[in-house]
Amino acid sequence: MITGSIVALVTPMIPGSLEVDWDGLKQLVEWHIEQGTDAIVAVGTTGESPTLDVQEHMATIAAIVEDAAGRVPVIAGTGANCTREAIEWTRRAQQAGADACLLVVPYYNKPTQEGLYLHHKTIAEAVDIPQILYNVPGRTACDMLSETVVRLAEIPNIIGIKDATGDLDRGRELIESCPEGFAIYSGDDGTALELILMGGHGDISVTANVAPQLMSEMCRLGLAGDAEAARKVNAQLEPVHEVLFVESNPIPVKWAVAEMGLMQQAIRLPLTELSSHYHDDVRAALKQAKLLN
Repeated sequence: MITGSIVALVTPMIPGSLEVDWDGLKQLVEWHIEQGTDAIVAVGTTGESPTLDVQEHMATIAAIVEDAAGRVPVIAGTGANCTREAIEWTRRAQQAGADACLLVVPYYNKPTQEGLYLHHKTIAEAVDIPQILYNVPGRTACDMLSETVVRLAEIPNIIGIKDATGDLDRGRELIESCPEGFAIYSGDDGTALELILMGGHGDISVTANVAPQLMSEMCRLGLAGDAEAARKVNAQLEPVHEVLFVESNPIPVKWAVAEMGLMQQAIRLPLTELSSHYHDDVRAALKQAKLLN
């Protein structure tokens, strides 16, 4: 089982052309491994999956797999609101060497719970790579209920869920209802530690893009049951958790990573660079967490 701090990695781009910055991507992967990140999600929402074309999407997954070189697991974002498309993307990610795939609940078309079950069941049966469900109703306008997750957890290669509801009661229900060995990951940095202390297995994190060492330490302490020490680390990070969502993700986090000198500042439309009136807020949170001088 993959546990701990799993970064939902940003995709660096070249200003002007907005092509993927392959050298910058390699440098980010190296930095995360050095800083103790436990696993990497390639081309999730934070990696701007909606604005990468299919060739870029798959090339980015392959590049991260190559750069990681087996040192940490790579989880490929391959979800889609078209079941056939999700199967194809998942198959190609497996061929590229990904360790697992992250499949978001289908967005916009708002399937029923039975539709959600059959969508994920069909993908899992078509491609035998380990698969992680991803429930983020604030973005998809569709909520995968706990009873549907429990049904899907019986499928052998569906191995976990990223729950981004931020609802700890929902998290507790999943932990209590899903079979042993099924991973429950937080997808909400602000409540991640409490979910881990309840029995969750880690955090698929936006904050880890700017604070990989601290997020890894927090998750490690939480998984070890050292709540007091973990909460001290989390208290240092709380301003960052909050400020990285002042505008739609990944707008603030890409700005913050560039401000830290880790990549160039570039983001694709329809997203735009962070509004100038938030710059001081983001800088202040990074400085408060001792991530920026």
